[in-house]
Amino acid sequence: MPYAIASCYAAFMQKPQNILSIQSWVAYGHAGNAAAVFPLQRMGFEVWAVHTVQFSNHTGYGAWTGQVFPAEQTRVLVQGMLERGVLAECSAVLSGYMGAPDTATAILEAVALVQAANPEAVFCCDPVMGDVGRGVFVRPELPDVIRDLVVPAADILTPNQFELEMLTNTKIVSLEDALRAVAMLRSRMRANAVVLVTSLERADAPINTIEVLAVSSDGAWLVQTPKIALDPPRNGTGDCITALFLGHYLQTKSIKIALEQAVAGLYGLLEMTHQLNTREIQLIAAQNEFVHPSNVFAARAL
Repeated sequence: MPYAIASCYAAFMQKPQNILSIQSWVAYGHAGNAAAVFPLQRMGFEVWAVHTVQFSNHTGYGAWTGQVFPAEQTRVLVQGMLERGVLAECSAVLSGYMGAPDTATAILEAVALVQAANPEAVFCCDPVMGDVGRGVFVRPELPDVIRDLVVPAADILTPNQFELEMLTNTKIVSLEDALRAVAMLRSRMRANAVVLVTSLERADAPINTIEVLAVSSDGAWLVQTPKIALDPPRNGTGDCITALFLGHYLQTKSIKIALEQAVAGLYGLLEMTHQLNTREIQLIAAQNEFVHPSNVFAARAL
């Protein structure tokens, strides 16, 4: 039985693992929790979603309605779960766009509560700060907070190339540059930390390709795929691949398999989005790609 089908079957034959996901929410489209929760549920996880904002749509449209929730709301919701006595059943905390320093602090407090109840729980952080072409799109004080407070608390960090450069103050042109930057980042993280670089485009790679790099104490692996031309780039892809990687890692405990399956799932999603020519990523239409992807690209050990 193929791995993806077997893992999906196994997920439904046992009690699901629980993931606390603290991210933004959009009513229309897919970004933040609206891009991360469903793929994890499709993989068989229970997801406890805490929303840091609720907007009409993601900010890529340039206009939106809704509100940013105060950090105290995150604290109150997590406290309620603590009082239910369920945090010991949480396998991971997942975070994405934080928005403000106080929200980052509230997320770190939630991580501390979960790991006090379950020391095996991991903290997976997508350090959302900016991207190539868009530049920095968070409040000016937030990158320092992420670098100084959040990164040292993370077990899994999933920066894009732009964010990796920001966090390490380096320019990445080659694979060697990327590996050096990841080593710098891991030196500031928890023991056995994993870094996933979600969109590596380097001068020494074949044209029209894009890569994802994963590095842990066990080694480094690189997956290369054809680059799917989506103009403009679709919002929510980073949120989605982070969720997929975390889910596959929790199920397999293998960085290599988690990397291959996460990239395969995202590639299938983007391919369908391209075929349908839609502004929003097609999470629902492409949902089978998350559990048995059409194309799996082998990870190369470095």
